[in-house]
Amino acid sequence: MRSAARHLLAAALLWQAAAAAAAAPSALDEHGGPVKGVAVSADGRQALTASFDYSLILWDLPGEAVLAHLYGHDAAVNAVAFVPGNGRAVSASDDGTVGLWDLAARTLEARLDGHRGKVTAIAVSPDGRLAASAGWDRTVRLWDLAGRRQLRQLPGLDNLNAVQFSHDGRRLLAGASDGSVQVWRVADGSQLTALKAHDFGVTALDVGPDGRVAATASIDETVQLWELTSGERAGTLYGHEGPVLSVALSPDGALVASGGVDGTVRIWRRGDGDRLRVYERHAGPVWSVAFTPDGTRLLSGGADGLVISYDLSEEAEADPRAEVARVEPAAPPEDEGSRGAQLFKKCAACHTVTPDGGHKAGPSLHRLFGRTAGSRADYPYSEALRVSELVWTEETVGRLFEIGPDRLLPGTKMPLQRMPDADDRAELIAHLKRITAPGPAD
Repeated sequence: MRSAARHLLAAALLWQAAAAAAAAPSALDEHGGPVKGVAVSADGRQALTASFDYSLILWDLPGEAVLAHLYGHDAAVNAVAFVPGNGRAVSASDDGTVGLWDLAARTLEARLDGHRGKVTAIAVSPDGRLAASAGWDRTVRLWDLAGRRQLRQLPGLDNLNAVQFSHDGRRLLAGASDGSVQVWRVADGSQLTALKAHDFGVTALDVGPDGRVAATASIDETVQLWELTSGERAGTLYGHEGPVLSVALSPDGALVASGGVDGTVRIWRRGDGDRLRVYERHAGPVWSVAFTPDGTRLLSGGADGLVISYDLSEEAEADPRAEVARVEPAAPPEDEGSRGAQLFKKCAACHTVTPDGGHKAGPSLHRLFGRTAGSRADYPYSEALRVSELVWTEETVGRLFEIGPDRLLPGTKMPLQRMPDADDRAELIAHLKRITAPGPAD
């Protein structure tokens, strides 16, 4: 009897372990910087992600595999959306443009120029004819995608962080840094209302499938639910410790998902506000969340560069202590405590230094010294660097930080940065020479 009981217990434990493994979120780890935007195709088979590393990635969701890395923007990409029915997508970037992509050809078809500042959000009308972009120039721009032209400019009340069409395509909503949500009629651009949604900035918004309910996320640590027909608040969801950065309503409108600065993804039942799940998988802020069309999975993008997929069909509560497998970072260099190492921390936000480190917003610095600027074939350099004949040496790297990239290489997309102290430049260059040098196996 005891032996049989032990076997039954062992079998139960094995079953529980298998169930936990099946329920555990999986991670897509390809971006070289924070993942600012996530979108899922209408058939649920593909996802698009937008990143601080200047790129978009097209994913095969069932296979959890990369289909394409898409480059074309000159700065961080903040948001992305599929265009229904024609194999295209649109993106919003800090470079002030909206990108129109041909996903089959894996190419950038056009860059729509109109904003006079970073473009923070993008949305596409249900019929796929129009795109709406919102930006920090306090405007929403309405675009004719077939004609690749701007149709209308709508004035915002403050810097705009979010934009979304209603599901019938007749209304357009935008959330601003002053806490307001404006609603316009798409047909003629007339403003229908302006809600004071939050006391602090609106960071994200979504509209339910019935077109009557909206969800807004804010710096004030809450998610608010709204009845759009009346403008009345339908509920307030608490739980995040810090600003809420992303929000999404499930395709049936029954669930609300949000991501925050606290690194958590939270899922509520919309009707009663009951918090169903809390996932702690990201190492840092969660910038984006998106449901799959059948509502059985949720994707989130984080400052850690990961895209994480959660299976919502599992009845068991996911264990927030479970870890998502990812590549371990390289061991720190021996001079980690040096002045040069401390100065390099700012550079590390945009550059890796190892042979297999890949690219972030900037190219890998492996084998930097002696390399011609703009010469790595696997990185989309600006024209200024592609045609440059500059060779990176101690002298030219020092000059870069002495006078700034805008003067050394006019037209480059490198961020403006100067290091006026000669001793600091010498320390940084010495550190760079140590950590970018080829190893014995190179």
